[in-house]
Amino acid sequence: MPALAVWTPEDGLLGALAPLGLAAAAPAPALVVDLDEGGPRYPGDASLADLVADSPRLDDLRPSAAGTAVLRNGGVSASDAAEVVEAMAGGWPYLVLRVPPRRRVEVTVPVVPVRMLLPGGWFEPVSRPAVHQATAARMPAAANGIRLPVPSRGTVGALLRGQAPPRWDRWIRAWRRVWEAPWGR
Repeated sequence: MPALAVWTPEDGLLGALAPLGLAAAAPAPALVVDLDEGGPRYPGDASLADLVADSPRLDDLRPSAAGTAVLRNGGVSASDAAEVVEAMAGGWPYLVLRVPPRRRVEVTVPVVPVRMLLPGGWFEPVSRPAVHQATAARMPAAANGIRLPVPSRGTVGALLRGQAPPRWDRWIRAWRRVWEAPWGR
């Protein structure tokens, strides 16, 4: 089971959407689990906190359909949820963990930094490979990673409504390369 953690230190919106894009690009059903106690309120009936409190059912531990499932955090720490996350990892073909932007969370899977391509040197550059999100500002391609195109308004709108953009969407297609990269594996 391939699993990756997504860390987006600079941008809240990108931090909410990047895990969804990576999961939508997976070649088989994928689960996004938010390990950030203060993370977005992704749509859905259950939360990670609910599963920790009530123990997951067998249906929670494997996909029931193709596509992407998202489990918002609900206010539980990553350490308290570790056993539940590990159990879900065993049943899902692909797993994406969303880690908090400012606080490091210990995870047992490779962490993919997702950085904004912005002019002016506002943010500390990274020396290790990363995913680089292009913006409207024209910036040269980063040499140490994967460059994502600017997502379309339709793609962003679909993700914010809890809908899947088309798999042929150029932003989603660009995320496929992330699954193929080594990321310290």
